[in-house]
Amino acid sequence: MRVLVVNAGSSSLKLRLLDGQDAMQDSADLPAGPGGFDASRLAELLSGWAEPDAIGHRIVHGGMAFSGPVQIDDAVRQQLRDLTDLAPLHQPKSLAALDAVTELLPGITAVASFDTAFHATIPAAAATYAIPREWRSRYGIRRYGFHGLSHAYCSRRAAQLLDLPIAGLRVITCHLGAGSSLAAVLGGRSVDTTMGFTPLEGLIMATRSGTVDPGLVLWLEEHEHLSPHEVATALESRSGLLALAGTADMREVQAAAERGEPDACNAIDVYIHRLVGGIASMSAATGGVDVLAFTGGVGENSAMVRRRAAQRLGFLGVAVDGHRNDSAHDDHDISATGAAVRTMVITAREDLQIASEARRLIGAR
Repeated sequence: MRVLVVNAGSSSLKLRLLDGQDAMQDSADLPAGPGGFDASRLAELLSGWAEPDAIGHRIVHGGMAFSGPVQIDDAVRQQLRDLTDLAPLHQPKSLAALDAVTELLPGITAVASFDTAFHATIPAAAATYAIPREWRSRYGIRRYGFHGLSHAYCSRRAAQLLDLPIAGLRVITCHLGAGSSLAAVLGGRSVDTTMGFTPLEGLIMATRSGTVDPGLVLWLEEHEHLSPHEVATALESRSGLLALAGTADMREVQAAAERGEPDACNAIDVYIHRLVGGIASMSAATGGVDVLAFTGGVGENSAMVRRRAAQRLGFLGVAVDGHRNDSAHDDHDISATGAAVRTMVITAREDLQIASEARRLIGAR
């Protein structure tokens, strides 16, 4: 089954046409500005591609309504619009791409795959915030988690490469990129994750703060006379590595740290401190760890981040081989010989996860 995968991000629209064996037939990235992506360019591209048998759309937020992939119809589309308040930066972009592709390819079965769905299995103990009951029930406030498509693929791919049975397997997946999160995966199911009600919670990211004291937010609003929007904008786009080191690009931060620049050195120290603390927390949720898997732009490309994290995680049985770590590319086992925990680098392939979910849903029907 040929599947067109549509992934609407914050700065681009990614299109991947996969054949029945998941080989890439066509691929394109359309830049997206404040006005969205170029619809005429999209039409031009798709007119030259083979017609797909199905279309798989990445949708960031499924709320409480969607815990797995779903075939898109008018009712589902309206439900997705109703969830915009939960993801105001991402949901409109996903819906715009959905409408544009549907107009160009009418009659082709479309399936929505959700970044939140993989984490629908986390237990109440991990999902529940200790806030007034009426807020939780009225607004559906809980830990939703994100990057679920990446975490699902990464954990499954790691088990496959290591030829380990998924039943009972304890995998900690580290999606490290512009946005970053961890997931605790037990027997193929997410049991905890670092992102929460929004993608702001958890690890330090490129321009996002990660977890901060909620009292700090209230203090800033009161003492700096900042509006909620101003605080949200600062935490979303003026924080993280950018705030600590002056650049949001980990490659530039690492280069500056190698030159001995104090801000960059501190930024990496803080980043690693939060990362290893999060991994340790995830390992508590799974009762130990069998596999530690790195994915995403930083996870795949920064040997320094992997090395420094592994050095701090020796108490869990993590150890990496220096040469394997430095030369890792594509899907790679970087574990030190005899290490109790297998450490992997896995290429992020959300497109394969989306295509798999579309084929499985359509095949089941």
